[in-house]
Amino acid sequence: MLRSLNPLLLGLGFSPLHHCKLRGLSNLPKIVSFSVPRGSPSSPRLLAVHCGSGGRFRAFRMSSGGLESSPLEADGATLAMPAVHKPRIRFCQSCGGATKQVIPNGEEKLRSVCSVCGRIHYENPKMVVGCLVEHDNKILLCKRKIEPSYGLWTLPAGYMEIGESAVEGAMRETLEEACAEVEVISPFAQLDIPLIGQTYIIFRAKLRKPHFSPGPESLECALFAPEDIPFDSIAFSSITVALKMYNEDIKDGNVTFHYCTINKRPGASPSDPNGFDVDNQMHL
Repeated sequence: MLRSLNPLLLGLGFSPLHHCKLRGLSNLPKIVSFSVPRGSPSSPRLLAVHCGSGGRFRAFRMSSGGLESSPLEADGATLAMPAVHKPRIRFCQSCGGATKQVIPNGEEKLRSVCSVCGRIHYENPKMVVGCLVEHDNKILLCKRKIEPSYGLWTLPAGYMEIGESAVEGAMRETLEEACAEVEVISPFAQLDIPLIGQTYIIFRAKLRKPHFSPGPESLECALFAPEDIPFDSIAFSSITVALKMYNEDIKDGNVTFHYCTINKRPGASPSDPNGFDVDNQMHL
């Protein structure tokens, strides 16, 4: 199962999509590693991206109003300390015994460990995949028929299934939610949301046939020109970020690949337009 799509590898052209072009090594940023004292159970290690003068990677912050430059610290990056994750698995999936939260030998993070059989249960981020479908200079959006964010607009996207690639999952979700058969053109964005343990991979795509209609999870499907996207009625922060990135690219006349981290504010609803900010945005 594909757990993440490294934007640096995409920048080098290591992608299964034949549309991606090989890029030179001179565009790679320098990775600077930072550590914190080992006093906390998580002992997080931070990675900072330093942009060289010739590189095209840039760091930004995004608020609900759009993109803005971010003050840079520590050799070119501003990084927030990640929150300590508390394991949520209460019972062992092997024997049914109660788990306890401990730091296993040789590790640095709290894990749910079975108090009966000793099995360590690891919790990993979920992969969400979807398509930004372009047709006649417009974008296909779906109005959700299910919670969360019932009645709000989103790109067709959902959890990737075991046994399928990210591209296959994105095409499947588009077919399920918009009854649309699409051809993937290229990767568009990787959006990491550490607080809720999700990574979004969004692909640019085009309709194979000029047909779409609401699937079982959608109330309505419609095409929107970039300037008409209903940003006050978007279902998720990740979709808001992706659509704003796309709008900026359209204004610049060049659609590129993007990466960023979305920092959700604890307690904010999925659709809260002020419930997040964005760090470490890169594009190439």
